[in-house]
Amino acid sequence: SSGARGTEPAGAMRLPVGVRERVAAVHSSSGLPERLRLYDGWADSYEQVPGRPGAGAGAVSLGSPSALTAVSPQDLHRRGFRCLHGVDGSAGMLERAQSTGLYQQLWPCVLGREALPMPAELYDAVTLVGALGKGQVPTTAVPELLRVTKPGGFLCLTTRSNPSNLRYKAELEAALEKLEKQGAWQKVLAQEVENWERATSEEESTRGTGYISGVIYIYQKCPVPQLEED
Repeated sequence: SSGARGTEPAGAMRLPVGVRERVAAVHSSSGLPERLRLYDGWADSYEQVPGRPGAGAGAVSLGSPSALTAVSPQDLHRRGFRCLHGVDGSAGMLERAQSTGLYQQLWPCVLGREALPMPAELYDAVTLVGALGKGQVPTTAVPELLRVTKPGGFLCLTTRSNPSNLRYKAELEAALEKLEKQGAWQKVLAQEVENWERATSEEESTRGTGYISGVIYIYQKCPVPQLEED
């Protein structure tokens, strides 16, 4: 940090030092095996951490008939969604997810390196929250998420707007725009969220608030074109 000691944002200071170090480590450019090991060790306490990745996301309105898309499995479950499937590259995170009782099925999968273990056009909605970012899931995983979504189905994706992630964010938005220009999907919403998660350093903090901001993107997969009858 370039700032003097004791001048960190109040929000960041309330985040335990060990948690801040762990968040910084899993967002770093360390190798995949090490990142998965860190997540395995974090699994039991991850959901109890205030300001964890994506914790400020809440839920956002789609602006379509009474639709409300939540961005966490707990939110979805509270709103009546019961057929939830999930994937994760961390065995510890998968075990923790299984213990919640929220998921009907779970699979090990490293997004961006492995294809999703399910057939095309299976899901009404696909969410990826808190994982699209520098040192985590590469933008090349987005078409695979689109593949398993039904025509007319929705995708909810998020990323961070903190300084160290801006290059990744630009790359992600270019990939999202390219798919839209290709007619693969249509943008429904791109919503900035100010208090997305606690900052791990003063440099990462948004305007000294102690938090970093993020973005929620909602896209709808374009329906398969209907052939006109002769």
